[in-house]
Amino acid sequence: MSREDDLPELPHTPTRRVMLKGALAAGALAAVTSAEASAAPDHRKAAPYLNPLVPHRADPHIHRHTDGHYYFTATAPEYDRIILRRSRTLNGLSTATESVIWRAHPTGDMGAHIWAPELHRIDGKWYLYFAAAPAEDVWRIRIWVLENSHPNPFKGTWIEKGQVKTAWETFSLDATTFTHRGTRYLCWAQHEPGMDNNTALWLSEMANPWTLKGPQVRLSTPEYDWECIGYKVNEGPYALRRNGRIFLTYSASATDHHYCVGLLTADADGDLMDPAAWAKSPTPVFTGNDTTGQYGPGHNCFTVAEDGRTDVLVYHARPYKEIVGDPLNDPNRHTRIQRFGWHPDGTPDFGIPVADTMAGDAAKGRV
Repeated sequence: MSREDDLPELPHTPTRRVMLKGALAAGALAAVTSAEASAAPDHRKAAPYLNPLVPHRADPHIHRHTDGHYYFTATAPEYDRIILRRSRTLNGLSTATESVIWRAHPTGDMGAHIWAPELHRIDGKWYLYFAAAPAEDVWRIRIWVLENSHPNPFKGTWIEKGQVKTAWETFSLDATTFTHRGTRYLCWAQHEPGMDNNTALWLSEMANPWTLKGPQVRLSTPEYDWECIGYKVNEGPYALRRNGRIFLTYSASATDHHYCVGLLTADADGDLMDPAAWAKSPTPVFTGNDTTGQYGPGHNCFTVAEDGRTDVLVYHARPYKEIVGDPLNDPNRHTRIQRFGWHPDGTPDFGIPVADTMAGDAAKGRV
Protein backbone atom coordinates (compact mmCIF):
# COMPACT_ATOMS: atom_id res chain seq x y z
CA MET A 1 0.00 0.00 0.00
CA SER A 2 1.40 3.35 -1.01
CA ARG A 3 1.98 5.80 1.82
CA GLU A 4 1.80 8.86 -0.42
CA ASP A 5 -1.38 9.95 1.38
CA ASP A 6 -0.33 8.75 4.83
CA LEU A 7 -1.00 11.06 7.74
CA PRO A 8 2.46 12.12 8.92
CA GLU A 9 3.51 11.76 12.54
CA LEU A 10 4.52 15.21 13.68
CA PRO A 11 6.08 16.56 16.86
CA HIS A 12 3.94 18.16 19.53
CA THR A 13 3.74 21.89 18.90
CA PRO A 14 1.54 23.34 21.65
CA THR A 15 2.19 26.94 20.57
CA ARG A 16 0.34 27.42 18.31
CA ARG A 17 -23.70 17.26 3.39
CA VAL A 18 -27.11 15.32 3.46
CA MET A 19 -30.03 13.21 2.46
CA LEU A 20 -32.13 15.98 0.95
CA LYS A 21 -34.38 14.17 -1.43
CA GLY A 22 -36.21 16.87 -3.31
CA ALA A 23 -34.69 19.56 -1.11
CA LEU A 24 -31.44 21.13 0.03
CA ALA A 25 -28.13 19.33 -0.02
CA ALA A 26 -24.53 20.22 -0.33
CA GLY A 27 -21.17 19.21 0.62
CA ALA A 28 -17.96 17.69 -0.20
CA LEU A 29 -14.63 16.08 1.32
CA ALA A 30 -9.19 12.91 1.91
CA ALA A 31 -5.87 12.38 2.52
CA VAL A 32 -4.40 15.10 4.57
CA THR A 33 -1.12 16.83 4.21
CA SER A 34 0.45 18.75 7.03
CA ALA A 35 3.88 19.54 8.26
CA GLU A 36 5.72 20.58 11.35
CA ALA A 37 4.20 23.81 12.62
CA SER A 38 6.16 26.90 13.50
CA ALA A 39 5.07 29.38 16.15
CA ALA A 40 1.33 29.88 16.28
CA PRO A 41 0.04 32.63 14.00
CA ASP A 42 -1.89 35.56 15.40
CA HIS A 43 -5.40 35.11 13.99
CA ARG A 44 -6.12 38.79 14.56
CA LYS A 45 -3.65 39.79 11.87
CA ALA A 46 -4.49 39.72 8.18
CA ALA A 47 -3.59 36.43 6.54
CA PRO A 48 -0.85 36.63 3.88
CA TYR A 49 -3.19 35.20 1.27
CA LEU A 50 -5.67 36.46 -1.28
CA ASN A 51 -9.22 36.03 -0.07
CA PRO A 52 -11.37 34.93 -1.62
CA LEU A 53 -8.72 32.78 -3.27
CA VAL A 54 -11.05 31.40 -5.96
CA PRO A 55 -14.50 33.00 -6.23
CA HIS A 56 -17.54 30.83 -6.94
CA ARG A 57 -15.82 27.56 -6.09
CA ALA A 58 -17.25 25.60 -3.14
CA ASP A 59 -16.10 22.43 -1.34
CA PRO A 60 -12.46 23.16 -2.15
CA HIS A 61 -9.67 20.62 -2.12
CA ILE A 62 -5.96 21.46 -2.44
CA HIS A 63 -3.37 18.71 -2.84
CA ARG A 64 0.30 19.63 -2.42
CA HIS A 65 2.21 17.19 -4.59
CA THR A 66 5.86 16.11 -4.62
CA ASP A 67 6.31 17.82 -8.01
CA GLY A 68 6.21 21.17 -6.24
CA HIS A 69 2.70 22.12 -7.34
CA TYR A 70 -0.52 22.77 -5.50
CA TYR A 71 -3.47 21.11 -7.27
CA PHE A 72 -6.90 22.65 -6.75
CA THR A 73 -10.36 21.28 -7.46
CA ALA A 74 -13.79 22.27 -6.17
CA THR A 75 -17.50 22.30 -6.90
CA ALA A 76 -18.49 24.55 -9.79
CA PRO A 77 -21.86 26.25 -9.21
CA GLU A 78 -23.37 24.71 -12.34
CA TYR A 79 -22.76 21.24 -10.81
CA ASP A 80 -21.89 19.86 -14.26
CA ARG A 81 -18.11 19.28 -14.37
CA ILE A 82 -14.87 18.67 -12.51
CA ILE A 83 -12.25 21.39 -12.77
CA LEU A 84 -8.55 21.45 -11.96
CA ARG A 85 -5.92 24.16 -11.48
CA ARG A 86 -2.30 24.05 -10.39
CA SER A 87 0.29 26.50 -9.20
CA ARG A 88 3.63 26.50 -7.39
CA THR A 89 2.16 28.88 -4.83
CA LEU A 90 -1.14 29.00 -3.01
CA ASN A 91 -1.87 32.55 -4.12
CA GLY A 92 -1.07 31.51 -7.66
CA LEU A 93 -4.14 29.27 -7.71
CA SER A 94 -6.24 32.43 -7.82
CA THR A 95 -5.19 33.21 -11.40
CA ALA A 96 -4.07 29.76 -12.58
CA THR A 97 -5.63 28.42 -15.76
CA GLU A 98 -8.64 26.26 -15.00
CA SER A 99 -9.13 23.07 -17.01
CA VAL A 100 -12.21 20.89 -17.26
CA ILE A 101 -10.97 17.33 -16.87
CA TRP A 102 -14.35 15.57 -16.80
CA ARG A 103 -17.96 16.49 -17.60
CA ALA A 104 -21.28 15.14 -16.38
CA HIS A 105 -22.99 12.55 -18.56
CA PRO A 106 -25.90 13.87 -20.63
CA THR A 107 -28.05 10.94 -19.44
CA GLY A 108 -27.84 8.19 -16.85
CA ASP A 109 -25.46 7.91 -13.90
CA MET A 110 -23.11 10.78 -13.09
CA GLY A 111 -25.39 13.16 -14.97
CA ALA A 112 -26.28 15.73 -12.29
CA HIS A 113 -25.16 17.35 -9.04
CA ILE A 114 -21.43 16.91 -9.55
CA TRP A 115 -20.23 17.85 -6.08
CA ALA A 116 -17.18 17.98 -3.88
CA PRO A 117 -14.34 16.47 -5.91
CA GLU A 118 -11.14 15.50 -4.12
CA LEU A 119 -7.86 14.70 -5.88
CA HIS A 120 -5.50 12.09 -4.41
CA ARG A 121 -2.31 10.37 -5.49
CA ILE A 122 -2.45 6.68 -4.56
CA ASP A 123 -0.06 3.89 -5.62
CA GLY A 124 1.36 5.98 -8.42
CA LYS A 125 -1.99 6.98 -9.92
CA TRP A 126 -4.35 9.92 -9.58
CA TYR A 127 -7.84 9.40 -8.17
CA LEU A 128 -10.79 11.76 -8.02
CA TYR A 129 -13.61 11.12 -5.55
CA PHE A 130 -16.83 13.02 -6.14
CA ALA A 131 -20.59 12.88 -5.67
CA ALA A 132 -23.08 12.64 -8.54
CA ALA A 133 -26.65 11.64 -9.38
CA PRO A 134 -28.39 10.25 -12.45
CA ALA A 135 -29.55 12.92 -14.87
CA GLU A 136 -33.10 11.56 -14.50
CA ASP A 137 -33.06 11.35 -10.67
CA VAL A 138 -31.00 14.27 -9.43
CA TRP A 139 -31.28 13.56 -5.69
CA ARG A 140 -30.12 9.94 -5.97
CA ILE A 141 -26.64 11.09 -5.09
CA ARG A 142 -23.81 8.56 -4.65
CA ILE A 143 -20.00 8.49 -4.48
CA TRP A 144 -17.98 7.87 -7.66
CA VAL A 145 -14.29 7.49 -8.52
CA LEU A 146 -12.12 8.44 -11.51
CA GLU A 147 -8.58 7.12 -12.13
CA ASN A 148 -5.71 8.51 -14.21
CA SER A 149 -2.37 6.69 -14.52
CA HIS A 150 -0.55 9.61 -16.18
CA PRO A 151 1.97 11.44 -13.96
CA ASN A 152 0.31 14.71 -14.97
CA PRO A 153 -3.40 14.79 -14.02
CA PHE A 154 -4.05 17.31 -16.81
CA LYS A 155 -2.98 14.66 -19.31
CA GLY A 156 -3.76 11.00 -19.85
CA THR A 157 -7.26 9.56 -19.61
CA TRP A 158 -9.63 9.75 -16.68
CA ILE A 159 -11.21 6.30 -16.39
CA GLU A 160 -14.52 5.90 -14.58
CA LYS A 161 -13.92 3.22 -11.94
CA GLY A 162 -17.56 3.30 -10.87
CA GLN A 163 -19.56 3.84 -7.72
CA VAL A 164 -18.18 3.24 -4.26
CA LYS A 165 -20.58 0.61 -2.94
CA THR A 166 -21.55 1.16 0.68
CA ALA A 167 -23.88 -0.83 2.93
CA TRP A 168 -27.01 0.87 1.57
CA GLU A 169 -28.20 2.50 -1.63
CA THR A 170 -28.95 5.80 0.07
CA PHE A 171 -27.93 9.44 -0.24
CA SER A 172 -24.14 9.56 0.11
CA LEU A 173 -21.43 12.09 -0.69
CA ASP A 174 -18.28 13.88 0.45
CA ALA A 175 -15.80 11.01 0.37
CA THR A 176 -12.27 11.56 1.60
CA THR A 177 -9.46 9.02 1.84
CA PHE A 178 -6.36 8.79 4.00
CA THR A 179 -3.93 6.18 5.29
CA HIS A 180 -2.85 5.67 8.86
CA ARG A 181 -0.08 3.20 9.68
CA GLY A 182 -0.36 1.52 6.31
CA THR A 183 -4.14 1.09 6.29
CA ARG A 184 -6.22 3.06 3.81
CA TYR A 185 -9.58 4.40 4.97
CA LEU A 186 -12.54 6.08 3.31
CA CYS A 187 -14.63 8.52 5.33
CA TRP A 188 -17.88 9.89 3.91
CA ALA A 189 -21.38 11.20 4.67
CA GLN A 190 -24.48 9.01 4.19
CA HIS A 191 -28.06 8.62 5.29
CA GLU A 192 -28.68 5.47 7.32
CA PRO A 193 -32.10 3.88 6.79
CA GLY A 194 -34.32 4.32 9.82
CA MET A 195 -32.26 7.12 11.33
CA ASP A 196 -33.75 10.54 12.05
CA ASN A 197 -31.06 12.51 10.26
CA ASN A 198 -29.99 13.61 6.81
CA THR A 199 -26.41 12.34 6.91
CA ALA A 200 -23.98 10.88 9.42
CA LEU A 201 -20.23 10.27 9.09
CA TRP A 202 -18.97 6.78 8.20
CA LEU A 203 -15.57 5.10 8.10
CA SER A 204 -14.35 1.91 6.41
CA GLU A 205 -11.05 0.32 5.47
CA MET A 206 -10.49 0.04 1.73
CA ALA A 207 -9.60 -3.00 -0.40
CA ASN A 208 -8.45 -0.68 -3.20
CA PRO A 209 -8.97 3.01 -4.03
CA TRP A 210 -12.55 2.42 -5.27
CA THR A 211 -13.72 -0.51 -3.11
CA LEU A 212 -14.56 -0.69 0.58
CA LYS A 213 -13.21 -3.61 2.57
CA GLY A 214 -15.88 -3.27 5.20
CA PRO A 215 -17.42 -3.17 7.70
CA GLN A 216 -18.47 0.48 7.82
CA VAL A 217 -18.91 2.17 11.18
CA ARG A 218 -20.75 5.35 12.15
CA LEU A 219 -18.44 7.90 13.73
CA SER A 220 -20.89 10.75 14.25
CA THR A 221 -24.52 11.68 13.74
CA PRO A 222 -26.07 15.14 14.22
CA GLU A 223 -27.03 15.54 17.87
CA TYR A 224 -26.19 19.04 19.06
CA ASP A 225 -28.42 22.00 18.16
CA TRP A 226 -25.70 23.57 16.00
CA GLU A 227 -25.59 20.39 13.87
CA CYS A 228 -29.33 20.41 13.18
CA ILE A 229 -30.22 23.89 11.93
CA GLY A 230 -32.23 23.57 8.74
CA TYR A 231 -31.12 19.98 8.26
CA LYS A 232 -29.56 17.33 10.48
CA VAL A 233 -26.22 17.12 8.76
CA ASN A 234 -22.73 15.81 9.35
CA GLU A 235 -20.75 15.93 6.08
CA GLY A 236 -17.49 16.98 4.43
CA PRO A 237 -15.01 15.13 6.68
CA TYR A 238 -11.26 15.66 6.47
CA ALA A 239 -8.42 14.18 8.55
CA LEU A 240 -5.35 15.70 10.15
CA ARG A 241 -2.73 14.07 12.37
CA ARG A 242 -0.82 15.92 15.03
CA ASN A 243 0.33 15.58 18.62
CA GLY A 244 -0.43 11.85 18.81
CA ARG A 245 -4.03 12.31 17.71
CA ILE A 246 -6.15 12.04 14.59
CA PHE A 247 -8.43 15.04 14.13
CA LEU A 248 -11.43 14.70 11.81
CA THR A 249 -13.15 17.94 10.90
CA TYR A 250 -16.63 17.93 9.39
CA SER A 251 -19.40 20.38 8.47
CA ALA A 252 -22.85 20.62 10.02
CA SER A 253 -26.35 22.10 9.44
CA ALA A 254 -27.79 23.61 6.26
CA THR A 255 -25.55 25.25 3.67
CA ASP A 256 -26.61 28.79 4.58
CA HIS A 257 -24.98 31.01 7.20
CA HIS A 258 -25.54 28.34 9.86
CA TYR A 259 -23.02 26.00 8.19
CA CYS A 260 -20.05 25.44 10.50
CA VAL A 261 -17.19 23.07 11.30
CA GLY A 262 -17.18 20.40 14.01
CA LEU A 263 -14.34 18.21 15.28
CA LEU A 264 -13.84 14.54 16.16
CA THR A 265 -10.66 13.39 17.89
CA ALA A 266 -9.08 9.95 18.30
CA ASP A 267 -5.83 8.74 19.82
CA ALA A 268 -3.38 7.85 17.04
CA ASP A 269 -2.69 4.56 18.83
CA GLY A 270 -6.37 3.70 19.08
CA ASP A 271 -8.60 1.63 16.80
CA LEU A 272 -10.01 4.13 14.32
CA MET A 273 -12.75 1.63 13.43
CA ASP A 274 -14.08 1.72 16.99
CA PRO A 275 -16.66 4.54 17.28
CA ALA A 276 -15.91 4.74 20.99
CA ALA A 277 -12.35 5.81 20.13
CA TRP A 278 -13.64 9.11 18.77
CA ALA A 279 -14.65 12.09 20.93
CA LYS A 280 -16.83 14.89 19.53
CA SER A 281 -16.39 18.53 20.43
CA PRO A 282 -19.67 19.75 21.98
CA THR A 283 -19.28 23.12 20.23
CA PRO A 284 -18.29 24.03 16.66
CA VAL A 285 -14.65 24.87 16.10
CA PHE A 286 -15.08 27.26 13.14
CA THR A 287 -18.12 29.47 12.52
CA GLY A 288 -19.27 32.56 10.66
CA ASN A 289 -18.21 35.95 11.95
CA ASP A 290 -19.97 39.32 11.78
CA THR A 291 -16.78 41.30 12.27
CA THR A 292 -14.98 39.84 9.26
CA GLY A 293 -18.21 39.45 7.27
CA GLN A 294 -17.81 35.77 6.41
CA TYR A 295 -20.66 33.30 6.86
CA GLY A 296 -21.27 29.58 6.61
CA PRO A 297 -17.62 28.46 6.58
CA GLY A 298 -17.13 24.78 5.96
CA HIS A 299 -16.28 21.86 3.77
CA ASN A 300 -12.66 22.35 4.62
CA CYS A 301 -9.42 20.56 3.95
CA PHE A 302 -5.83 21.19 5.03
CA THR A 303 -2.56 21.84 3.29
CA VAL A 304 0.80 23.35 4.18
CA ALA A 305 2.34 26.64 3.07
CA GLU A 306 5.27 27.02 0.73
CA ASP A 307 7.66 27.02 3.69
CA GLY A 308 6.72 23.40 4.43
CA ARG A 309 5.91 24.30 8.02
CA THR A 310 2.89 26.58 8.28
CA ASP A 311 -0.46 24.80 8.46
CA VAL A 312 -3.17 26.18 6.18
CA LEU A 313 -6.94 25.79 6.43
CA VAL A 314 -8.85 25.65 3.12
CA TYR A 315 -12.62 26.18 3.17
CA HIS A 316 -15.52 27.98 1.52
CA ALA A 317 -17.76 30.74 2.86
CA ARG A 318 -20.14 33.45 1.68
CA PRO A 319 -19.66 37.17 2.35
CA TYR A 320 -23.29 37.70 3.41
CA LYS A 321 -26.00 36.06 5.50
CA GLU A 322 -29.20 36.62 3.61
CA ILE A 323 -29.89 34.25 0.71
CA VAL A 324 -32.88 34.44 -1.59
CA GLY A 325 -34.29 31.00 -2.29
CA ASP A 326 -32.43 27.69 -2.02
CA PRO A 327 -28.81 28.17 -0.89
CA LEU A 328 -27.78 25.55 -3.44
CA ASN A 329 -28.85 27.97 -6.16
CA ASP A 330 -26.66 30.74 -4.76
CA PRO A 331 -23.26 30.55 -6.53
CA ASN A 332 -21.34 32.70 -4.07
CA ARG A 333 -19.59 30.16 -1.91
CA HIS A 334 -15.96 31.17 -2.40
CA THR A 335 -12.75 29.26 -1.72
CA ARG A 336 -10.70 30.81 1.07
CA ILE A 337 -7.45 29.96 2.83
CA GLN A 338 -5.79 31.03 6.07
CA ARG A 339 -3.09 29.95 8.46
CA PHE A 340 -4.06 28.15 11.63
CA GLY A 341 -2.30 27.26 14.84
CA TRP A 342 -2.55 24.98 17.86
CA HIS A 343 -3.94 25.36 21.36
CA PRO A 344 -1.69 24.54 24.33
CA ASP A 345 -3.62 21.26 24.76
CA GLY A 346 -2.55 20.17 21.27
CA THR A 347 -5.88 20.72 19.52
CA PRO A 348 -6.19 22.86 16.37
CA ASP A 349 -6.96 26.56 16.72
CA PHE A 350 -8.69 27.69 13.53
CA GLY A 351 -9.52 31.16 14.82
CA ILE A 352 -12.22 32.99 12.85
CA PRO A 353 -12.72 33.35 9.09
CA VAL A 354 -10.42 36.16 8.00
CA ALA A 355 -11.74 39.23 6.22
CA ASP A 356 -11.57 39.65 2.48
CA THR A 357 -8.26 40.90 1.12
CA MET A 358 -9.49 41.51 -2.43
CA ALA A 359 -11.42 44.61 -3.43
CA GLY A 360 -14.28 44.87 -5.86
CA ASP A 361 -17.04 42.54 -6.95
CA ALA A 362 -15.05 39.36 -6.26
CA ALA A 363 -14.72 40.26 -2.61
CA LYS A 364 -18.36 41.29 -2.37
CA GLY A 365 -19.07 37.90 -3.81
CA ARG A 366 -22.29 38.54 -5.68
CA VAL A 367 -22.90 37.67 -9.30
